[in-house]
Amino acid sequence: MTYSPDNALIIQSDRTVLLDVHAPKAEDAQADIAPFAELIKSPEHIHTYRLSPLSIWNARAAGMPVADMVTALQENAKYPMPESVAQEIAALGDRYGLTTLKPRSKDNSPDNLSVLSALVLQVEDKPLAELLKRHEQVGPLLGDRLSPTTFAIALGNRGLLKQALLAAGYPAEDLAGYLTGDDLTFSLRTETVAGDPFHLRSYQKTAAELFYQAGKAKGGSGVIVLPCGAGKTMVGMAAMADIQQKTLILTSSLTSVRQWQQELLDKTNLKEEQLAEYSGQKKSTGPVTLATYQILTYRASQDDDFLHLGLFDQQAWGLIIYDEVHLLPAPVFRITAQLQARRRLGLTATLIREDGREGDVFTLIGPKRYDVPWRELEGQGFIAAADCTEIRVAQTEERQMEYATAARRYQFRIAAENPLKLDVVQALLEKEKGHRVLIIGEYLDQLNAIAQQVELPLITGKTSQKKRDQLYADFRSGEIFGLILSRVGNLALDLPDADVLIQGSGKYGSRQEEAQRLGRILRPKKDGRSAQFYTLVSLRTCEEEFAQHRQLFLTEQGYRYHIQQWDAGAA
Repeated sequence: MTYSPDNALIIQSDRTVLLDVHAPKAEDAQADIAPFAELIKSPEHIHTYRLSPLSIWNARAAGMPVADMVTALQENAKYPMPESVAQEIAALGDRYGLTTLKPRSKDNSPDNLSVLSALVLQVEDKPLAELLKRHEQVGPLLGDRLSPTTFAIALGNRGLLKQALLAAGYPAEDLAGYLTGDDLTFSLRTETVAGDPFHLRSYQKTAAELFYQAGKAKGGSGVIVLPCGAGKTMVGMAAMADIQQKTLILTSSLTSVRQWQQELLDKTNLKEEQLAEYSGQKKSTGPVTLATYQILTYRASQDDDFLHLGLFDQQAWGLIIYDEVHLLPAPVFRITAQLQARRRLGLTATLIREDGREGDVFTLIGPKRYDVPWRELEGQGFIAAADCTEIRVAQTEERQMEYATAARRYQFRIAAENPLKLDVVQALLEKEKGHRVLIIGEYLDQLNAIAQQVELPLITGKTSQKKRDQLYADFRSGEIFGLILSRVGNLALDLPDADVLIQGSGKYGSRQEEAQRLGRILRPKKDGRSAQFYTLVSLRTCEEEFAQHRQLFLTEQGYRYHIQQWDAGAA
């Protein structure tokens, strides 16, 4: 048996991979396996990864050969890799592409769907065709058998079939092509409106190219994963410029809509009258239409229809952009299943979904096309360096008793709203005096108490859009040095000078929320200074467990949390 002590991986026969973070080659190993392995646990010394079917299929869709995955594991292993793991990776990886969706049209061209009457599903061999024909979910979606390995597929079943094939373990490669949308002629500027030079960064250009793939059927659907502050909006604009067709942009909030509008006017030659807003305040459509997920999923009652989902059919869209695609709500998934003939671009900082619907993103939006490690962009100066600190705050004896005797479902909130956290916030503000601070939390009572104590403005879901915009502008101008934010601060905030974030509480063990919140302070600073991310956790409570889970994604990205225990002289 060969033993390589400098290597970092221990590969187990159940497809879990243990990473020794203290091994000399740990960073290299982490980078090598990140494209095809999923981090599931990250205590201080040993991180646990899982080789899941979806993680392997995403890597295959991105063009990574099975042999490269096996080599990455073998070259970083402390001990020889079990032969069964290599075999299972090969078996799973080779399944991608065994089923292929293609156009069935007069000229059989994926670029000419105007004459498309149906699709075909091409299956690798007859035994697999027989298996799928008899599959409970797949079989009912298959039409006439055109050959031993080919089935006719109704246009409306394109998305449903891809979901069913994924569930069956045979994800389809979709080469059926896309409908042509109405023309939208515009270009990216070389200078912003203010006269500053503008050009796409190399990774933004690469991401857009990997999505579009020069208009070939292999491109046109998929997800781009970039850190917060790395310019995902620019990738979206680059894709729009490549495609030159009418575009629908879906975002997480009205603030995000306004930021997209500003960026489009600043960095393209599109005119204001070409941009339309479809929201609770305005309902217009145009060559570029921006809407929120909230308006699309609005209905008067649970039994009523969704009033605005018809927006998807109102225009001949050539491209639909799903910003913050990890937040895509279930009703939009359902309508997206019917929109597979439109090009679809998902943008996100993390593909993690707390509802476990990553498979639906893979099938309905598309596979991951581009991903870049956060620390790599940090090293290149495209996002700010960040120091992460977890501060564990004791509770008073009275509070401990309240926590100990409470029902499990109430314990987290008791821990999250620990009143002694207010003292920590005050001390951190003193420590970080002169910096631009965001304070963010889950519970309004806690946030109101902080706002009263430190005398900073509080923005919640009830704050009017006009008031929010004014407070954000005051923060950017330096008129105020800090803001307190509820969950409205999780996403789509362009506050580039913010360099300190204090997290008073969060939504249980949400990995995506942790990543998004760190992202609020990752925009590069003019003076090159690093950002400080503090998360406050009540000592010896379930909040510690949730905090560990929240940190998983960032740990995978190479961030380390320094743990401090709070006392009167801390911070």
